[in-house]
Amino acid sequence: MADENNNEAVKAEETKVEATAETQQAAAPSEAADTQSAASGDPTPQRGRGRGGDRGGSGGGGDRGRGRGGAPGGRGGRDDRRGGRGNDDGGEELIEKLVHINRVSKTVKGGKRFGFAALVVVGDGKGRVGFGHGKAREVPEAINKATAAAKKKMVRVPLKEGRTLHHDGKGRFGAGKVNLRTAPAGTGIIAGGPMRAVFESLGVADVVTKSIGTSNPYNMIRATFAALTEQTSPKSVAQRRGKKVADLLGRGGASAAEAEADAAAITE
Repeated sequence: MADENNNEAVKAEETKVEATAETQQAAAPSEAADTQSAASGDPTPQRGRGRGGDRGGSGGGGDRGRGRGGAPGGRGGRDDRRGGRGNDDGGEELIEKLVHINRVSKTVKGGKRFGFAALVVVGDGKGRVGFGHGKAREVPEAINKATAAAKKKMVRVPLKEGRTLHHDGKGRFGAGKVNLRTAPAGTGIIAGGPMRAVFESLGVADVVTKSIGTSNPYNMIRATFAALTEQTSPKSVAQRRGKKVADLLGRGGASAAEAEADAAAITE
């Protein structure tokens, strides 16, 4: 019995040795292949490194993600370009007057949302003026919106000698009525707050105004613009009627020489 047990133990050891030899022979070709690929400079990654390469690829995707993350900067650049288009004024300086700021609220399901509404007047001081209003959650943003709207709606008003209106005028909007009158040099701007902002931005130095009715700044501004858009110059009237400016100015009892001098002095 002892001999039989010894024989079985010897056979088991031989079996283990044979299995180890077979394993080494099976692993030898793969090692040879690795050595051959390394020697030949083959860039094909092994399986384990392939997974790492996949992870590296996902890292590349992360780079692309960062590229997308950089996109807001691109959008900011587009905003700058829009701002540039909004300032297509020929490089001239504009006068901006903040007329009124009002806090507004919107009732929603969870309560109220508060914001601000701004009224702004913009002019170049040389006969062009416009107004606009904007709403936003913050005051600076509301002012920016109102300023952009005012720049888009600027109108040209003919001025006499570059300092006052050519003739008297009346304007009305809703319950607001305004009267505008020309004034001699040195009079100054006699007008209320909202109307004063309009004439200062327009470039008028001498004018007398009166507001009747509402004191709502929005209606006062609109009524003032209604009166300003009806302003005409002798040159435009003469062109419309097919006459000379001196003929129109000489009908008030002035001599021909005075009419000619006044017509030559009119630039707009």
